[in-house]
Amino acid sequence: MNTILVCDDERDIVNALRIYLESEGYRVLSAYHGKQVLELLLHESVQLVLLDIMMPELDGLKTLHCIREQSNVPVILLTAKSEDTDKILGLNLGADDYITKPFNPIEVLARVRSQLRRYLHLGSGQSQSELTIGGIRLYDASKVVTVDGEPIALTPSEYDILKLLMENPDTVFSPQEIYRRIHGEDPFGADSTIAVHIRHLREKIEINPAEPRYLRVKWGKGYMICK
Repeated sequence: MNTILVCDDERDIVNALRIYLESEGYRVLSAYHGKQVLELLLHESVQLVLLDIMMPELDGLKTLHCIREQSNVPVILLTAKSEDTDKILGLNLGADDYITKPFNPIEVLARVRSQLRRYLHLGSGQSQSELTIGGIRLYDASKVVTVDGEPIALTPSEYDILKLLMENPDTVFSPQEIYRRIHGEDPFGADSTIAVHIRHLREKIEINPAEPRYLRVKWGKGYMICK
């Protein structure tokens, strides 16, 4: 049974999410501010976090920063429509996705299933494939990526995007197609979400992210990785 940690300072939202998630067979932990999230993560095995941005004591963005210092567990932000800047900042800090309030229960469950599939796949060790482009090597069995022999830390979203592009070198993928391929569902806000993940990948795999050797953009079309 996968465990999901839900954090929002509005108890009605936490209770509603608990009902949706438990009806799908998930174990749900509740928190109402960031400090509780960090405490629970120290003592509980959690496979996904649903995290509100605007909270007292320790807000969602600061909490996310603390989480990413010690874990690559998937984090889906819960945001208001007026928090567009915070959505992008959250993705920059390592969030995997976001859901805008008021949310549709079907969308919440679809996003949760998608992130769990990818996160649990990272530890499955079933595939034996190895991909190499230039100095980048991706070992799918161990889910390790190295650049010039040095391992780099990727979030599940970053890993999946890099693997997709390395499996299809010199092929341009639109942000919508990348989102569809890695999430298995229709894109919601794909352009900004994928753009942030691509920027993070460049910072991790390129010597000079401003003049990328591997990860290129075709303006108006999408992204590709060059041999």
